[in-house]
Amino acid sequence: MKSLLETLSEIRTLQVLDPDISIVAYTSIDLSVSNDALKDIDLGDPEACQGYIDYVLAVNKAKVAYGGYLEQRNLYSGNTNFESQQAARRDIHLGVDFWAPAGTRVVAPLQGEVHSFQNNAIKGDYGPTIILTHNIGGISFHTLYGHLSLESLDDLYVGKVFEQGADLATLGNQDINVHYAPHLHFQLIADLEGKQGDYPGVCRASELQFYKQNCPDPMLLLMFTS
Repeated sequence: MKSLLETLSEIRTLQVLDPDISIVAYTSIDLSVSNDALKDIDLGDPEACQGYIDYVLAVNKAKVAYGGYLEQRNLYSGNTNFESQQAARRDIHLGVDFWAPAGTRVVAPLQGEVHSFQNNAIKGDYGPTIILTHNIGGISFHTLYGHLSLESLDDLYVGKVFEQGADLATLGNQDINVHYAPHLHFQLIADLEGKQGDYPGVCRASELQFYKQNCPDPMLLLMFTS
């Protein structure tokens, strides 16, 4: 039987946001600790973060900024959800973020059914979250969609099927997505480890080897470049 990575490499799907937004309107963005342009910007402040995103979009004449897989970020600094005195900070991002205006449509990149959903309303978490389960060629895996609008959870139920390209959700604003500039956190997960409606989207350096295996690069699925 093929592995998950082999299965993903054979899929040709496009995007996870509104398909009316052309792929040429996407640009990559670097929010890592190695980006010198961020040294005087507090990314933990959603207005400051949005200001930098708007700058990158304007410079590149784009509508959506994306990136972030395995980025080490200062975005989580000072948030108790990511820091403790007993353990190292969690600051390595495990999904891809798509920075776009609140209300932007999110579509199912593949046919899938609802595994679970909930509003993870703690500051620094995902806010409204949906997890889908997919099965391709006998390989089962999950996709997680975080930072959605509250309305995205209406009329959902476990087992509800979404066809490829069907409207799944919309992006939430910073009041709903627990203090972030509007964006979609999109993550692939092989094993949810029994979790429902939630799964870590950021890990510690000491945990990276496990999470790299369990959460492959979402761009393997989306297969596009700007």
